[in-house]
Amino acid sequence: MILEGELPLGGVVNEVVIAQRFNVSRGPVREAVQRLQGLRLVTREPYMRARVVSLSTRDLVEIFQLREAVEGMACRLAADAMSDEALAALMKELEETRRAGLNAYQPEGGPFDLHQRIALACGNERIRHLLAEELYHLLRLYRRRSGAMPGRREQAFDEHWQIVRAMFNRDPDLAESLMRSHISRATAALIASMERKEVSTEPEAPDAA
Repeated sequence: MILEGELPLGGVVNEVVIAQRFNVSRGPVREAVQRLQGLRLVTREPYMRARVVSLSTRDLVEIFQLREAVEGMACRLAADAMSDEALAALMKELEETRRAGLNAYQPEGGPFDLHQRIALACGNERIRHLLAEELYHLLRLYRRRSGAMPGRREQAFDEHWQIVRAMFNRDPDLAESLMRSHISRATAALIASMERKEVSTEPEAPDAA
């Protein structure tokens, strides 16, 4: 519901409504909300209702600047670390995803996620943990919104193909440069998307629970 936008950024997570929808007690819903807090997708201030995360423009820019630097390095490392067979398989899967018309950012599109695959293959455990675990779900949430901008999906596919091609040609300088440019464009698309969205500013009310 969060990834699909049914629960919007900054929106209240109403445990009662969700429990009724899925015909469960509030206990499992409360546990799920706590897990989502651990994934940084939900926030809850003392005595306030849980809300879907909604980062400020400044926070988004800082996180995506971090992402640009770290994913650029991951791409550089993966260009050297991945085998010819692994790179050929990655390129084939990317092409199959393109032909199928699927957005790699959407979970319904299957398990393919180029950014995650590069992070997992780069050989740096700290980069892997940061991109594939610690920030993964938060980045995926905002990446989806970046990819939703008109024309961005097709542009992103072209950029992905160029990145993988540079890696396949064992050109870590070009691979890193292309990845950084790709994320920079995604950042601009995301900020433009966020500026078009209005986030509710209704006063908080104490949670009766």
